[in-house]
Amino acid sequence: MRKKIVAGNWKMNKNLQEGIELAKELNEALAADKPNCDVVICTPFIHLAKVSDIIDHSVIGLGAENCADKAKGAFTGEVSAEMVKSTGAEYVILGHSERREYYNETPEILKEKVLLALENGLKVIFCIGESLEQREANQQNEVVKAELEGSVFNLSAEDFQKIVIAYEPIWAIGTGKTATSDQAEEIHAYIRSVIEQKYGKEVADNTSILYGGSCKASNAPELFAKPDIDGGLIGGASLKCADFKGIIDAWK
Repeated sequence: MRKKIVAGNWKMNKNLQEGIELAKELNEALAADKPNCDVVICTPFIHLAKVSDIIDHSVIGLGAENCADKAKGAFTGEVSAEMVKSTGAEYVILGHSERREYYNETPEILKEKVLLALENGLKVIFCIGESLEQREANQQNEVVKAELEGSVFNLSAEDFQKIVIAYEPIWAIGTGKTATSDQAEEIHAYIRSVIEQKYGKEVADNTSILYGGSCKASNAPELFAKPDIDGGLIGGASLKCADFKGIIDAWK
């Protein structure tokens, strides 16, 4: 049975003290009212070690928002997968559209990051998705297939099972536009079919595919009711405990 997951991506928000407060608040809320899904918070690098000490890891998983494509060495300002793992983090987000667009992360760079993350025992939340232009040209299927082939389809079936896929229509991130639940389900089902072609039905059936793109408490129940949507990768709505918990509670 594949995992249902609600993951928060804090992005470049919250100073350390604010992040600690939010982590404490979430931890208390979820300890008091156990979630019906896996919950992960992906924080800025500087928060990881402190937040790791605060949260009950049996209730909330911890992740980084990125890691380097090199193992170690003279790469000033970079943070390696090994460093991420040493903080107590269990996950890392890779391939987010903001990293691809603003920091020119290519499929080859992402392939290296994925391999290093897996070597260091991290689970990868791997993001794929199309731009508005690509959606309007009806190219979304080709885009997501190419992104999978470019960075994760080199993995063995065993390693691929440590990957969570997050489908994020770039045109719906932070824009308030959301793919309709039918649009989201259609492409999630397509993504699962591409994984099945590559790794077989069992692996495809066990792969969690999250929806990312202006998901909030009001639309989460409708999205999560779809058979191929296994949860969400949440941006803005993960920065307030009540908003994030509202999405988590959509699984109840």
